[in-house]
Amino acid sequence: MSKIKRLNNLILPQELSSLTIPQCERLCGEIRKKIIGTVMKNGGHLSSNLGTVELTVALHRVFRSPADKIVWDVGHQSYTHKLLTGRYDSFSTLRKEGGISGFCRPEESEHDAFISGHSSTAISAAFGIAEAMRLNGDNHHAIAVIGDGAFTGGLAYEGLNNAGKSKDNIIVILNHNDMSISKNVGAFAKYLTSIRGNTAYLDAKKKVEKILTETPIVGEPLKKFIVASKSALKSVLYHSTMFEDMGFVYLGPIDGHNIAELEEALRAAKKLRCPVFVHVNTIKGRGFSPAENNPGAFHAIPSVGYNKENPDNNVTDAFSEVFGKKLSSLADNDSSICAITAAMKYGTGLQHFAAEHSDRFFDVGIAEQHAVTFSAGLAKSGKIPVFAVYSSFLQRSYDQLIHDAAIDNTHIVLGIDRAGFIGDDGETHQGLFDIPMLLTIPNTAIYSPSTYSELEMCLECAVYLEEGIAAVRYPKGEETVTVGETDSDSYLLKNNGSNKLAISYGRIIHNLYNAAGSDTDVLKLVKIYPIDEEVKAICMNYSEIYFFEESSRSGGIGERLLAGLYQKGYKGKFVITAVDGFVKQADLSSCMEKYGLSENGMRKILEKVGSEKRAT
Repeated sequence: MSKIKRLNNLILPQELSSLTIPQCERLCGEIRKKIIGTVMKNGGHLSSNLGTVELTVALHRVFRSPADKIVWDVGHQSYTHKLLTGRYDSFSTLRKEGGISGFCRPEESEHDAFISGHSSTAISAAFGIAEAMRLNGDNHHAIAVIGDGAFTGGLAYEGLNNAGKSKDNIIVILNHNDMSISKNVGAFAKYLTSIRGNTAYLDAKKKVEKILTETPIVGEPLKKFIVASKSALKSVLYHSTMFEDMGFVYLGPIDGHNIAELEEALRAAKKLRCPVFVHVNTIKGRGFSPAENNPGAFHAIPSVGYNKENPDNNVTDAFSEVFGKKLSSLADNDSSICAITAAMKYGTGLQHFAAEHSDRFFDVGIAEQHAVTFSAGLAKSGKIPVFAVYSSFLQRSYDQLIHDAAIDNTHIVLGIDRAGFIGDDGETHQGLFDIPMLLTIPNTAIYSPSTYSELEMCLECAVYLEEGIAAVRYPKGEETVTVGETDSDSYLLKNNGSNKLAISYGRIIHNLYNAAGSDTDVLKLVKIYPIDEEVKAICMNYSEIYFFEESSRSGGIGERLLAGLYQKGYKGKFVITAVDGFVKQADLSSCMEKYGLSENGMRKILEKVGSEKRAT
């Protein structure tokens, strides 16, 4: 950039306002190069970030963060925001342990107004911030930036319904790009498309304003009269939007890649000082043709194993794929099986089911609560619904699991993907709380397979042998098979004739097999809940038990087993190694090592016990 300092030398975001529009456009090109280069190396969300570059630049030119609070829904489109708010020098650490997050974190920067990671939360959060500002006599604005995909989540409408009734300085910016992780579905997506394609009102408005501005004497007074009567004029030219019906002033649609247009709309929204809804059209993957042509494949790029030639094949031979293919295979011979996803068809491996059994495949959008209750409705009508969902997203449907499924012992199957450590996405995505959550719900069974073949076996058991809620939880990535291991749908004891027992389940059982010496017996749990009475009986024979769990310690299987043994009069030693609190971003091996669940970590714990014995 010849006439201004480059991105790395600008004082940001303050100096943005001094740039010309052409300079801003060149700056946007530089930002895109920085994002593409970093994401291709570190992994992360690419398409969504490339689509919001101009919007973010315009936001920071019109508003003054952190006094004005920008709340990014999900936060996976906030990379430009990070680059413009003091994190250019650390951007190379994106999604790395100890580095900056791929989402918004208030602890990371004062410019990150609210923590993010899950969808549809921004409007409610921004409204809370705006209401607090009003109470505090603060005239700054709260701005929620939310994608059209997030509008398939009910919380977005709850936020709109309340914010529209207020007198607060809240602006909701809809980033409309027609893409969430899977293609947007439902009536709202069709509604937005109808708005996006109808520019009659905007075109007429611009022509009328131009004519009146150029008309001497009567032009300006008439223009003011029409502005005062804009609601009636708009009703004639173009029907009212649902957003206006909810109390917002509606501006748009706006070209999300035209900085001048964006700034004009944002300045207008800022002056209104009331709830304003700004509808912005963007292209996901803008400026990077592979991402523009295939935004879904470039939505999130892994840090390793990225297939540049065919990004659609980046997830292969993993637990998700095995789950999806097995479910489709079962459905080949059973017309009652249905599959449900919450906008994660490819992420959960259900593309195979969708291709073979499209009439029984349901993508409900980002609506996990609806997915559970919808599944319960299917089940009550003789179907076997299987809802495949990431562990951290299942948390949203806790009430529905209790009230709409478990109470009436309704049989639904949960495929809990990304269970355990998730790595680079950090604390909002770690799958560590599904077990403590499900253990509080009656009429619930949980399986945790450690191999692909066990996963297939457990899925079949969950579909056909269980009643009520049947959950099969499995990790992200590929299996690690221990030589000589036998699959089981219940438990498996490796007996070395010891008085010391080590217990685990899921993928970390392989670490335990390798860590345990010949003086330690190993018990692998597969159906982890309800805990088999035979498992309790086995445990009663040991004076020392060491439980390793890739889940939250509080409310986990280890604590539940310990309580059961205590009731039976167990007097021995019981040590639980599990996860406490929230786990920040780091790669899988680092997480395992930090919490004592790696092979090396388990060995240290078991050897420490032996050393203590020798010392005494």
